[in-house]
Amino acid sequence: MHIDDSPSSLRHLTQDRLSIGSRTGALIGRMGAVAVAIAAAMWATDPYFRPALTKQLTASQIVFVESLLIALCFLPVAGRVRRELRNLPVRQWIAMAIIALGAQAFATVLFTQALSYAFPAHAAPDFNVENEVYLLYMLQPVFGIAMASIFLKERRKPYFWPLAACAIVGVYLIVFPQNPLSPFSSVQHGQLLAALLILGAVILWASGTVFGRYSLSNVSFVTTAAMRFTLALPVLLILMLAGVGGGHLGTFSVHQIPSFIGIALVPGLLAMLLYYRALASTPASMASIAELGYPCALFLVFSLPAPVGLGLPLYGIEIVGALILIAVVTTLNLLKHRDVVEAPRRADVTAAAEART
Repeated sequence: MHIDDSPSSLRHLTQDRLSIGSRTGALIGRMGAVAVAIAAAMWATDPYFRPALTKQLTASQIVFVESLLIALCFLPVAGRVRRELRNLPVRQWIAMAIIALGAQAFATVLFTQALSYAFPAHAAPDFNVENEVYLLYMLQPVFGIAMASIFLKERRKPYFWPLAACAIVGVYLIVFPQNPLSPFSSVQHGQLLAALLILGAVILWASGTVFGRYSLSNVSFVTTAAMRFTLALPVLLILMLAGVGGGHLGTFSVHQIPSFIGIALVPGLLAMLLYYRALASTPASMASIAELGYPCALFLVFSLPAPVGLGLPLYGIEIVGALILIAVVTTLNLLKHRDVVEAPRRADVTAAAEART
């Protein structure tokens, strides 16, 4: 078999690849809100890997190794990232630091620690705790929309609000399908503590959405994702050595490698690359709603039969909730070009952010 390696052939091959990449990027740009929801749904693969690790390691240990593995994946594009970071304004560094330290380091440690109450070692999963964790996750759009108004000066058309309310109602029906009018019969200490941890994580994740959108105004989605995990490493190392997120440091073992690889590649690297590529063309307010695809996909995954899922019963009201959320995200995406969310031009956004940093 003959392979044509002439300069003209290689040039055409490169152009074809660039053309494919350009078309893919344009498609993601047009389907921004839907792509954010898909990326958020990919985070629902996290329970396949993280709960097993929470029984053996502290939350800070898990998040440090996870972030380290993802950061290493960006080594092949280190030169490109370095070039983009040259002469970057200080305020841009502050935005990326907020993403790395808040949304990645502290928020993920808080979330992982909260899951340790839902999946305790040597005990059956406590789904009452877990449901409360994901109920509070539904508050993320509230914080995200508020921060987008303050820092990005986003303004929403009146018909945005009923759509946002429908999305939250849809996810609520998924999380509490059996008794939506009375979700909690009692609140125990573990549930309350898990709720406080996840509430802190939700606020930090919301800030990550807003400042991620701001960061993408000056650097690519690849650089934004790379800095999210790289800048978080020093803080995560300190948290790990201090034993934060657990009573004592656990022991690393070879058996944990598949879980770490899984958590780093799917809900980590692949999901975050898609997420930031879509966020670059999606207002933060709209992205905050689309991110509800995470709890939606999560509870549908739980209903799958073992060993793929947990074999939990799937109620009709859950399907209704999922259809409502899908309809809302699709509608928002269609309305995006009609400025359902009005955001200032890039220069105005930069000026507004600079005034607050």
